[in-house]
Order: sequence, then structure tokens, then C-alpha cells
Amino acid sequence: MKSYADLVEQTFEFPTKEFKVKKNKLLFNDVDLTDIIEKYGTPLKLSYLPKISEMIQYAKEIFNNAIIKKKYKGKYIYCYCTKSSHFEFVLDEALKNDIHIETSSAFDIFIVENLLAKEKITKNTYILCNGFKRELYKEKIANLINDGFKNCVPILDNLNELEYYQKHINTQFQIGIRVASDEEPNFSFYTSRLGIRYNDIVDYYKKEIKDHPNTNLKMLHFFINTGIKDTAYYWSELSRFMYKYCELKKICPTLDSVDIGGGFPIKSSLHFEYDFEYMAEQIVENIKWICEKNHVDVPDIFTEFGSFTVGESGATIYSVLDQKLQNDKELWYMMDGSFITNLPDVWGLNQKYIMLPINHWDNNFHKVNIGGLTCDSMDYYDSEAHIAEVFLPMFDETETLYFGFFHTGAYQEALSGYGGIQHCLIPAPKHIVIQKNEDGTLESRVFSEEQTNESMLKILGYSEK
Repeated sequence: MKSYADLVEQTFEFPTKEFKVKKNKLLFNDVDLTDIIEKYGTPLKLSYLPKISEMIQYAKEIFNNAIIKKKYKGKYIYCYCTKSSHFEFVLDEALKNDIHIETSSAFDIFIVENLLAKEKITKNTYILCNGFKRELYKEKIANLINDGFKNCVPILDNLNELEYYQKHINTQFQIGIRVASDEEPNFSFYTSRLGIRYNDIVDYYKKEIKDHPNTNLKMLHFFINTGIKDTAYYWSELSRFMYKYCELKKICPTLDSVDIGGGFPIKSSLHFEYDFEYMAEQIVENIKWICEKNHVDVPDIFTEFGSFTVGESGATIYSVLDQKLQNDKELWYMMDGSFITNLPDVWGLNQKYIMLPINHWDNNFHKVNIGGLTCDSMDYYDSEAHIAEVFLPMFDETETLYFGFFHTGAYQEALSGYGGIQHCLIPAPKHIVIQKNEDGTLESRVFSEEQTNESMLKILGYSEK
């Protein structure tokens, strides 16, 4: 039988830019994960911050190169959608790269105010405000604009939203309109519940916006839930959206931008293939072609990348506690954590992540199922993105086997209820942040310790507030 290292090297192009093995131990972006485990233990969440800047700079590069290559006369503006990860260390790293922000709720605006107070953004930073807005969210948006955030742009999600801004904002302000996209053919609904109906937009502009003295329509926004993919569905929706932009541009001189929501994908397998440069070029070329065909100026292109920005910076690392053979062929590795509580996308959406052992790469391998600590039968992982099986090195009782799920940096903390109560009272794991110092060296620190029984008892009302 061959070693686990042989299996990986024969299955994939390995090592990769991110992953390599040294002395039978895995390195993630040149970070020796064994050293991290020895220092902090498991289970743990890991955030490798330099990856965030790397992803932002890459997207900027390919879009700006596409603009030059296609002789496109508009600009490219990168926004980070905060809902993917709201942590301060994520925003701190992202904002080093001259980017802008997309928000989803009123509490996002409190973060914006905090960032301004700490001089991490300015009042010239674009704040694109998406989502269906309750009163507090609209109030916070109006306050930002009245306070001088000239590039705070509420994106209208329904026909009644604008009335609040026109009543409460006392200066000229910009707005956007979200166009309700058609969903994929296999979706439960034909049209997205988010945004304004395609056929309502022009009449709504004429009636509610065109002659209002303070309201300027700047942007049309559309969002594809499945992200930017080279499919007939994506190109059809982008084209339909751009034809609406052109129709509106002919009667609305202030309209000068499009926000193509739905992000680039992240690697969920070592076998991942995606031509980012080609997709950026095709987006720019399609927008330019449709605008030229309709004799209107091309728009500035905004993207709002969330998972793409932060997803590949994350890892979640576990120990194998024990193994259980439940019948002749079903071998279970029991881990010191839970998919339901730590990686809810695995449980709720059947999401696949890159999964690799940290040590024992020279051991023989076998097929396993990975079981979480909760009492829920759905708390397991038994297939990877490239194959309907999971293989790991053989269990060695003399040395603990560690393994990790990689590119888990987006959404998982928010969806699992970070710092709250989770299924079977499984504690949230320790969270480690790795950042690059000015001299290029890497430094790790504890962002949060593993959740304690005292904090849980307090939330549940068993101890005094």
C-alpha cells in the first residue's frame, strides 16, 4: 500500500502555491501548522491575513489589465462585502489595499463609524448599502450621508425605500437600484425576492427620481447567487442587466456605474480549475460591446467580493480523538469538534472544502468517515469535492493525527453563532490570527480563546448577568 503523500501526488498537481509538505508535515502558505498546533492545541480556527491582500490585489490586477487590453474607458472599483466576515482584523487587512465597502444591515454602519473614527476609511470611501432595510438601517444610512459621506450609496431593494431618504437626507445624495435577477432554472423561484422588478425600473425612475432635486441615480446593481461562472445563465443575466442599464442611461445622465454582485469562486479542491483572467476580460468585453451597440458611455464597474476576499485565508484544524469500526467497512475517525457548530456550510449546504492531514503523510492511507462530537447523525463528512470518498492516513496511537479543512474563512463564524450557544453546547474553538510584520516575518496571536462553560452558563441564564 502506498503512503498518503503518494496518493495526493498522483491525484493532483502537488505541491501547490499554498500547500507543501516538509518532513511529512503540511505547510499552509509556508506556515508550519504543526508548530501552530504545538503552541495552541486543537481544535482551532486559523486566519492567515496576508492572503486577504493577495486576493484583492489579484482581482484588481486582472480587471485593470482587462480594461487596458479592451480599451475600456471606465474604472474598476473593488468593494468588500462585510457579511462574509465582520472581524476587525479582516477589515484592517482588506482596507490596506485601497478598497471600498458593501454593507447588509444597520449594524454594519456602526462598523463604518468605528472605522472612520480610527481613520481607516474616509468620508470619500464608497459605502454601498444593500439589503432589505428596516428603519434603523435607513436611519443610519441617512445619518452617514448627512454627515458628509458623499459616496454612501443606498441600493434600493424595493419601491418604498426611497421615500425615507428623500424625507430625511438634507443634501444631494446618490442612490442605486438593485435589479431583481432571474434565478437559475433549478431554483425554487423564478425571480429573486431581492431587488426591483426588471420592468418597473424605468417607470419608477421617471416618476420618483428624475425630477427630484436632491436624488441622483448613480448605479444599477445585480446579484447572481451562484457567483460569476462561465455559464449560459450568467452571461444571459449579465446581458439582460446591461441592456436595462443602457435603456436607463439614455434618460439618466447621472447613471455611471454598475455593481456586478456575486463573486469569484474560491478553491474547494486541489483539483480546482477557473480562468479568472478570462472571466474578467469577458465581463469587460461584454459590457463594452452592449454599451457600444446601444450608443451609451460605458459604466464604472464595481464588484463586491466577499468569500473571494477572505475565504482562502481561513483554516479549521482538528485532532483525531479515536477511531470506530461500526461494521465491516465503515470506519469512523472521531474529531475534537463539530461540523454543525464549526463549519455549518458542510452540514447545511453540503459544502466541500480542501481537507488534508497535517502530519503522518508517510503513513499508509485508508477510506474513512469523519464524525463530529454532537449527537446529531448528520454531523459527519464522507466525501470530497473531487471524489465521493475521504481518505486519511492510518490512525497511529503513538502520535495524534491532525487534519484541517482549508479555505473556511468566509461566513462560518457568523452562521454558527460566534460566541453564542451551539448544538450540544460544543464550545467555539480557539481562534488564531497570523499576520505579516513590516519586516516580512510572520507573527501569530490568539484572537479569542476557546469558549468557556462560564460564558455559556451566563448566556443561558444560569449565572448572574
